[in-house]
Order: sequence, then structure tokens, then C-alpha cells
Amino acid sequence: MTPRVFVDRLASAEIGETFNQYAKSPQLRRRLAGYLAARHDASVLIVGEAPGYRGARVSGIPFTSERQLTGSGPAEATATIVHAALAELHAEERVLLWNVVPTHPGTATSNRRPTRAEIDAGRAFLAELSNHRLVVPVGRVAHAVIGGDYVRHPSHGGAKPFCAGLARALGAAIPDRVPRC
Repeated sequence: MTPRVFVDRLASAEIGETFNQYAKSPQLRRRLAGYLAARHDASVLIVGEAPGYRGARVSGIPFTSERQLTGSGPAEATATIVHAALAELHAEERVLLWNVVPTHPGTATSNRRPTRAEIDAGRAFLAELSNHRLVVPVGRVAHAVIGGDYVRHPSHGGAKPFCAGLARALGAAIPDRVPRC
């Protein structure tokens, strides 16, 4: 399936009570389709819980803030930590970032944990992107869905454990780089 078709399907999805940031934003749909096309050959899929209200809800790209894309708009701490670790590993171009729930659970100023039904509704999108990739779950929700080695989420003081866990997880896929974080 092409990135554009995938994103159009996502834009029309109703995933519980989540906010579908792609539904009414052609800009976010274009951004995500472009991102997915650029990472088509990525060998690693890093999966978090869900978009944050300062992250993918605004930028359209998982683990990425608007400020990282345009230099203005809201910054998001998790996105900053994730991209710093990937840069340290020289892995940004070899990794595709995604979330178990691809739409935002919460409000324009808050996040909430996704419900079981929302997690289940996001599984089809995750499964499609997981095909033929090493899948690295980040955080408890992603780990509960995916299994495998646990990588701590970088929020709330978890930057160093996240970086160390990511280095371990990517060791097989990108063995020549070890982050200094």
C-alpha cells in the first residue's frame, strides 16, 4: 500500500475518543505521507504509546514536534530526547517512528492513556508498518502490545535509561554505533 493510501485510511479512521489530527489537516497528511515514503526502507520501527499534545498531534509525525520541523511552534521534550539519541546513533534515517495508537488521546493541552479499545483499533496500522522490520517498543503500553525487550520511555527523567535501552535494542540492527548518553 502506498503511503498516501495508508495516510488517507488513517485520516478516515475513528479510533475511540481520540483526536484524529489527520482528519481535517491536508498539511499533516502530506507530512506523514512524505515521512513514510522517505522511511520506506527503514529496517527498524520504534513504537511509542500515542501522539503527545505538543508532538505528533501538532506536527503529524510520531516522536516529532512542530519546532523540530519548522523552527517554531511547540517543542516536545520526548521528541527532543528521541531525536538526540537517534542522531547520536546515526540512525535517524534508518528508523521509522510510530505509535501503538496513531491518533491523540487527550485534549489540545493534555494527554491521557489510551483505552484498550483504542489500542486495539490502532493495531492494524501498527501491523502494516511492522512488516519486515525490527520493532522496538518504547514505554509500558507499547511493550504490553508488542512484547520483546523493554525500552523505558524518555519522559519524566527517563532520558538516560531510554538511550541505553535504545542502544541495546538497536545493537543488532545498527551495531557500529553506541550512544554516549
